[in-house]
Amino acid sequence: MSRPALHAVLFDMDGTLVDTERLWWEAVERVAGRPLTEADRPDVLGRPVEHTAAWLAAATGSPVGDLADTLHREFADRVRTGVVPRPGALDLLDALAREGVPTALVTASPRAVAEVVLQALGGASRFAVSVTADDTEHTKPAPDPYLTACRALGVDPANCVAVEDTETGVRSAEAAGCAVLAVPSLAPIEPAPGRTVLEGLEGVTVPRLRALLPYRLRVMTWNLWYGGTKVHDHRAKQLKVIAETGADVVGLQETYGTAAEELAEALGWHHHSAGPNLGVISRFPVTAVLGDPDVGFYGAAGARIAVADEEVDIWTAHLDSEHYGPYASEPLAHEEVRLGQLREALRRIGDSTPAVLVGDFNCPSHLDWPDVEWPVTKAAEEAGFRDSYREAHPDAVREPGHTWSPVHAEPEPQDRIDFVLHRGLRVLDSRTYVTGTPRTWPDVEDNDWPSDHAAVITTFSLGSGPGTA
Repeated sequence: MSRPALHAVLFDMDGTLVDTERLWWEAVERVAGRPLTEADRPDVLGRPVEHTAAWLAAATGSPVGDLADTLHREFADRVRTGVVPRPGALDLLDALAREGVPTALVTASPRAVAEVVLQALGGASRFAVSVTADDTEHTKPAPDPYLTACRALGVDPANCVAVEDTETGVRSAEAAGCAVLAVPSLAPIEPAPGRTVLEGLEGVTVPRLRALLPYRLRVMTWNLWYGGTKVHDHRAKQLKVIAETGADVVGLQETYGTAAEELAEALGWHHHSAGPNLGVISRFPVTAVLGDPDVGFYGAAGARIAVADEEVDIWTAHLDSEHYGPYASEPLAHEEVRLGQLREALRRIGDSTPAVLVGDFNCPSHLDWPDVEWPVTKAAEEAGFRDSYREAHPDAVREPGHTWSPVHAEPEPQDRIDFVLHRGLRVLDSRTYVTGTPRTWPDVEDNDWPSDHAAVITTFSLGSGPGTA
């Protein structure tokens, strides 16, 4: 597990860096001809001029264009004479500049207003990129402004912190995939996973912003193929694969009874072994073992691991391999056996969240076969589990993600039967993994890849949860 590098910090403008929310409120009151109330906030704060103008037009009957022009003028006049940086804003911008962290301005205000405000912040040169209401078809709460800024900077939103002061702006940044620091100006904002709420920017440091990025947890599923014994020097090759992939947790099938313990001992990791076939190894402590420790060759077993301040349930499953569906004239004829095994696993898992269910299901996915409703993967989906590989690669034709089989060539069916499913996490990346170019059966003993399945490795974002100050 690791915390990603901080690639950029993306700042809202009005109410976040400068105290303009009050000025905008006063401008809208002036144009509306009445005091605004709490009920008016959703149509005033964090909204583009055009939205507020349309809202006023519906109430007054005045033309939207005229109202927008008047709002622009009233607000700009107040900005020129009354704009004030929020406490701590300039200090934080200076600190980011010293550490070489790029910044962007992302505002729902038009560029003409943004340019006036930028002068109060020391000029446009403080920001590598500025995105205004004039630059995207859809503005906040849509994710477009933040996505546009990230593309211009060449950064991944998952590696960025957005600083916002309104619920509208927070929704925009979160929809783009950014971690969020909320510093409410006029209306409160509730904490939430991946969102930290502070009273203001005073005392906020670059390390504090880095700490807002979620941890990354890399989970791997791997069928070891008779413990790896079909390949020479299999244990050393298994250890090399785990080291090269950077996996944090591995759900194992076909452990030959001892592989989980032996791999964990060699890595200095924690482990849970169950029955003759299943195991979970983890670089993080195992706080509880889950399921039946005497499970048979087929079934599921789990371990609860402690990661940072959270616990995650990791389950590994191996379902019956007899009568593989694509071999049969009636593909679904034997699926009731595998479906029963999965339902028993789902019963044991219960409603726990976050949870990851990995394994060799010995059946394809309904997400890959448009004409076959494979019931096993469908049941997992109905229980709230999402297929991480298909989330990352939704086009099953272009990116099939086959895991069966790197050593059994056609006419053996090539298909995706190994899965990393999850509930309550966010997928950053998912891929299949095989080392080298494995020779096909039976000439496999010198392969670098010690298995007859490809592994699946998914990197999850593990948020640090809500934060307040």
